[in-house]
Amino acid sequence: MKIVTTPMCEEIVKIAGIKDYVVNKFPKKDDGDLAILLSESKVEMDALQIKINTSTQIFESIKEVSGIAGNDLSDEEILSYFDDYELCRKYLNSDFKRDVNVKVYSEFLKDIVQDVGFNIVCDGFDYVIYPDYLKNNVIESDNLVEIPSHNSISKNPFDKAELRYGILENLI
Repeated sequence: MKIVTTPMCEEIVKIAGIKDYVVNKFPKKDDGDLAILLSESKVEMDALQIKINTSTQIFESIKEVSGIAGNDLSDEEILSYFDDYELCRKYLNSDFKRDVNVKVYSEFLKDIVQDVGFNIVCDGFDYVIYPDYLKNNVIESDNLVEIPSHNSISKNPFDKAELRYGILENLI
C-alpha cells in the first residue's frame, strides 16, 4: 500500500513506524492508495483523517496509524514519546476543571482549551482565545490570547501542543 501524508501528519506517520510514504501538502488520488491527514482536510481518495491538537488526540492518532501500518504500538511504547513533553504528558487524558471562562474563535482550539479545563462560554468570559489567522475577525479588544495556528509553528505535534498548553497555562 502506498501512503501519502501531509507535512502536519508526517511525525505521526514516522512514529507509527511507516517508512515508505510520500509527503504532499495537497494529496491527490494518483499520489498513493491512502492519505493520512488532518481531520479538516478533504481529498478524493481513501483517507485516514486524524486529529492532533491535544495530547489524547496525538496518542490516539499514533495508535490508529500504527495499526494501519501493522505495527500496533503498545500504550507503553506510545507513552514513551511523551517523556520529553511535560505539558503533553500532564494533559494526556486530562479531566482538569478550572474556574476560567473563555470565548473561543476556532473549533480546533476548543479541544485544547477544554483539555486545560477552561469553560467555553459566549458571554461573561475572562479571555478571548483565537488562532493567529483569525486576528482580524476578533471583535473584542481586552484579554485577548492569540494562539499560533498550524502554519506558523513547528509541524511536530508534541512541540505544537506543548506551546499551546504553555500559553493557556500562563492564564491560570
